[in-house]
Amino acid sequence: MRVIDRVSAAKRAQIDHAAGLPAFDASQIDSHSADAHLCAVGAAGEVVAHASLWWNATPSLPGHAIGAVGHYASVNRDAAAALLGRALTMLREEGCTLAVGPMDGNTWRRYRFITDASSSGLNEPAFFLEPANPPEWPRHFLEAGFVPMAEYYSAVNDDLSRAEPRLDVTAERLASAGVRIRSAGGCDLNHQLKRIYQVSRVAFTRNFLYTELPEHAFLAQYAPLLARIEPELILLAERDRELVGYAFAIPDFAQAARGCVMDTFVIKTAAIVPDPELRGLGGLLVGRVQQAGLRLGFKRCIHALMHENNISRKISSHYAVPMRRYTLYSRELTR
Repeated sequence: MRVIDRVSAAKRAQIDHAAGLPAFDASQIDSHSADAHLCAVGAAGEVVAHASLWWNATPSLPGHAIGAVGHYASVNRDAAAALLGRALTMLREEGCTLAVGPMDGNTWRRYRFITDASSSGLNEPAFFLEPANPPEWPRHFLEAGFVPMAEYYSAVNDDLSRAEPRLDVTAERLASAGVRIRSAGGCDLNHQLKRIYQVSRVAFTRNFLYTELPEHAFLAQYAPLLARIEPELILLAERDRELVGYAFAIPDFAQAARGCVMDTFVIKTAAIVPDPELRGLGGLLVGRVQQAGLRLGFKRCIHALMHENNISRKISSHYAVPMRRYTLYSRELTR
């Protein structure tokens, strides 16, 4: 087995991959601005493991220069060891002091491994837009010297009629402050996405490993979802016609793909601009979007991919039960 580094997207598209390795869209090497792509190849020249690396424009962390390891896949632990060993060497040579993964460059793209598929005893199938991985991939990272860096959770609410009593008081207070909540129904969704981007870049600035994303990249990322959006599941909180918060939810199309009745939706994001006057708006938006889903005929919702220390997890705990845990890993790079 040998590892080939700095493989171009065109070259990667021409190399066959081993049975058991998931299909990989080589165009992502360029579209995600990867600084390098590596392939471990077997005796017949087939790809048995691959990953991309980023060391430019990566998330910031005080005291460290981060190198990201993403686009990861491997058929076995030997291929993983060879690939990750070379990846860590390259990141060290590029001046990185901390390797973080799996992460496709930044947290706007796919990152994290599922590390507990049945949290709290539940056995929920994958939901729409949820990252997926074989259970052995996290072990590959651990065997390469990575350790858990952060954990995330998804939770499921099986009773959309459940109400949080304090929300009425919050709603009255926010209404008196001029905050109005409406759905995106009847709106130009492309225009609303631009407004949502502006709130996101302010609201997420303090998030763990936040990286600035240009507006055009944000819009390109959400454009494929426009045809699947249910506008009544997008709530806009405005004050003096300015967007100050939103909740973005979408039907669980993974159910439909399995041939099941689509009775679940996914709360993907809730974001609020920092302002003491808006205290409680996040919880109100989550409560309201669940009510909207109930009116549309949904029976359940999933609160997706919440950081362990994020306020969204506290809000979720009023309604939902944890169903899945995810882990992001890191490894210090010493000279």
